[in-house]
Amino acid sequence: MKRLSQKLVQSWANLGPRFLPFADAATPDLPLSRLLRLSLFQVSVGMVLVLLIGTLNRVMIVELGVPASLVAVMVSLPLVFAPFRALIGFRSDTHRSELGWRRVPYMWMGTLVQFGGLAIMPFALLVLSGGGQSASAPAWIGQASAALAFLLVGAGVHITQTVGLALATDLAPQESQPKVVGLMYVMLLLGMIVSAFIFGAVLEEFTPGRLIQVIQGCAITTMILNVIALWKQESRDRSRRFKNPDQPTFKQSWDLFCQGEHALRRLLAVGLGTMAFTMEDVLLEPYGGEILKLSVSSTTYLTAALACGGLFGFALASHILSKGADPFRMASIGAMVGLPAFMAVIVAAPMASAYLFSFGVFLIGFGGGLFGHGTLTATMNLAPPEQRGLALGAWGAVQATGAGVAVALGGIIRDIVNYFAMRNSLGESLADPSTGYVAVYLIEMILLMATIIAMAPLIKSKLPVRKLQTS
Repeated sequence: MKRLSQKLVQSWANLGPRFLPFADAATPDLPLSRLLRLSLFQVSVGMVLVLLIGTLNRVMIVELGVPASLVAVMVSLPLVFAPFRALIGFRSDTHRSELGWRRVPYMWMGTLVQFGGLAIMPFALLVLSGGGQSASAPAWIGQASAALAFLLVGAGVHITQTVGLALATDLAPQESQPKVVGLMYVMLLLGMIVSAFIFGAVLEEFTPGRLIQVIQGCAITTMILNVIALWKQESRDRSRRFKNPDQPTFKQSWDLFCQGEHALRRLLAVGLGTMAFTMEDVLLEPYGGEILKLSVSSTTYLTAALACGGLFGFALASHILSKGADPFRMASIGAMVGLPAFMAVIVAAPMASAYLFSFGVFLIGFGGGLFGHGTLTATMNLAPPEQRGLALGAWGAVQATGAGVAVALGGIIRDIVNYFAMRNSLGESLADPSTGYVAVYLIEMILLMATIIAMAPLIKSKLPVRKLQTS
């Protein structure tokens, strides 16, 4: 029996390097089991993202009747905290701790903030819906409490993800760091896929009470997963108790980062591409529910299709980039894939085809995976060892800011266009509820073309790695 158990364990361990993207990032000092345990913080982030952009926005727009613009603003509220990701990454690089940690305190703080937002969210949604005894409460109370909940959850996600990725690169040797970070994002997508299927099954028969139970379950699961992920990952260094007088300030480090060749163009390309791939996030499930008449459970599965596409994109990009391909070229190909993807989503409405819609959503995830892996790999290749947290923070800050702006604009544009369309101001042929959605998808296609143009000079250039200088 013992010999059989050993064979089963060995067989399972061998499956990882063969079928899991980036699993070859494991080393004797950093085994795959430890990497996968650390990646649980990404699973919790993926679960929360599905809840926010996949389930709650559909429920608030369709079932609770909340205007799409208000829901879009709430979902994009983490944008307020997103620019601080670079600062959070820098602070975790230079944190002084009596316990000798630099990453763990920030990850724990992010976990608590994320848990706190999820803890108050059910009560906020009860007031926002105006059901039961909350019907007499002023509308602004529900809106303000829901906004606070979304803001706290978003802030926790930003802190946990930025510092967690920096910790992952700390543990890995320099040549394996891009693969390790890639593995973290694969686990994010897997977390989204599994969560989407679980939420879809639980909410098959939707009731407000069951939705509240789902949110409460997410809060507990977040705490459990992150504690397991952090357990004995970062070694304690007592030298971190003392401040290094030669440590550069955030402004000095940021100025040096911006001096890199095409640094601003790289960030611009990341921002444009992220906006192009996320402006529809708050609209895909309402589009499926309102236009294609899909159920809550069916539209929740769309998030799984989006994540599956992203997973395939990451896997393919991993295979190609491991052979030395240009990561910016890979990102450009991802943007090109997005063009037919959004066209399929647009055409699905007049054809009343849920299958074409699902295929388009899958392609959006696939193109986004290629784009995200390409820009992430380029960021890691160009980051000096002394600026890991700052580089990942800058990439994450631009990505999160672009996503937040895009989500908010998507909901607002949809409402404005539909307002005029349903009053025949745009012509009788456009007096249809799908017009606002289609307008957003067309804007995303324009942004994708702008991304391809902005990234063209990056494909041709060889960008040097700058060494951090202290004054």
